[in-house]
Amino acid sequence: MAAENRRVHVVDGSRTPFLKAKKGLGPFTGSDLAVAAGRPLIARQPFDATAFDEVIVGAAMPSADEANIGRVVSLRLGCGEKVPAWTVMRNCASGMQAIDSAYLNILAGRSSLVLAGGTDAMSHAPLLFGPAMVNWLADWYGAKSLGQKAATAAKFRLANLAPVIAILRGLTDPVVKLSMGSTAEIVARRFGVTRQMMDEFAVESHRRLAFAQDNGHLTEIEAIYGPDGTVHSTDDGLRRDSAVEKLAKLKPVFDRTYGNVTPGNSSQITDGAAMVILAAEEVVDEYGLTSLGRVVDANWGALDPAEMGLGPVHAITPMLQRHRLGWDDIDCVEVNEAFAAQVLGCLAAWESDAYCREHFGLDRAFGRLDRGKLNIDGGAIALGHPIGASGARVVLHALKVLERTGGRRAVASLCIGGGQGGAMLLERP
Repeated sequence: MAAENRRVHVVDGSRTPFLKAKKGLGPFTGSDLAVAAGRPLIARQPFDATAFDEVIVGAAMPSADEANIGRVVSLRLGCGEKVPAWTVMRNCASGMQAIDSAYLNILAGRSSLVLAGGTDAMSHAPLLFGPAMVNWLADWYGAKSLGQKAATAAKFRLANLAPVIAILRGLTDPVVKLSMGSTAEIVARRFGVTRQMMDEFAVESHRRLAFAQDNGHLTEIEAIYGPDGTVHSTDDGLRRDSAVEKLAKLKPVFDRTYGNVTPGNSSQITDGAAMVILAAEEVVDEYGLTSLGRVVDANWGALDPAEMGLGPVHAITPMLQRHRLGWDDIDCVEVNEAFAAQVLGCLAAWESDAYCREHFGLDRAFGRLDRGKLNIDGGAIALGHPIGASGARVVLHALKVLERTGGRRAVASLCIGGGQGGAMLLERP
């Protein structure tokens, strides 16, 4: 069917609880989590898992034995040997990239029914050997005689064993040499975001998540069962006693002298997965599926990596301009809370005449986003940010909010390490 006649629907979705990374490895790998999210999702459909045209999974840090984790997940879910599966990686927006790739393939007529989403078990991020140890091991395994072995052994130093923490490397931009938290400090300074503002935003994120949990608003979550029989049914990063006074006692992490970004006003390191099913309209009709909403458009923007937190501004603004929409036309906005400073910086950028004129050629500011529309059930500061999964989570939850509130349009967005932003425009039938 021609692309111009196609509509792409998200017909269903589910996610695992987001589990805060604590000491040591979490109970689940990335593929475990994606399978746990996908299995009940597929089980309640009127079609078999083998009916998918493809499976697409976003992941930023799969484990060593999860090469092409998309294929691993597909096979474990029973999609069969004949369903192609692949993996995408766009840092924090990997899960959204998977959904966008599915959307584009359906729009083009290459697929009609796709399972897509994202996963990451950040607690399983590996510890790596540094260059000194790698080179020493190469010499050791290359030594053939006893004398060569002895000479190599004599060169060994205990300092060689110092590990490289992969997650810290992954959260540091290799071009501008800044951690993601440092980029949040830059955004905060640019727009005058104070420590008080960050901490108040963080407390509100926890408050909103608590309200959502207590009122059964997170219907997309599927319980997952640990190997020891433990049932995980809710996001466990929530701090119900969060208060500005408590957060004020935390010390800055990224700029210890002048900074304001702390663990309390930043997203949590978390394990989790989110999966959705996308279908062309003829497939919706064929199986009698109910549409959560339609993917109308997606957009990717780029900017200075040192200000990566402003990525949502650069992704959302051109997309809404393309459709001649403003904030008054949008009922729900999900912006991933990598840092409170980053989200508050985005809000300030949209309200800045100078920023919108410089970057988007507007005569004046794009406008003020009503906080009542933004992350109404809390965000990553409270529930966590498993990098590969968050992009799929914000899309799925935005649709769930529209379903619950009767809204028509939603925007889901994330900032992306490396200086990018991703956004998706969604619409209820």
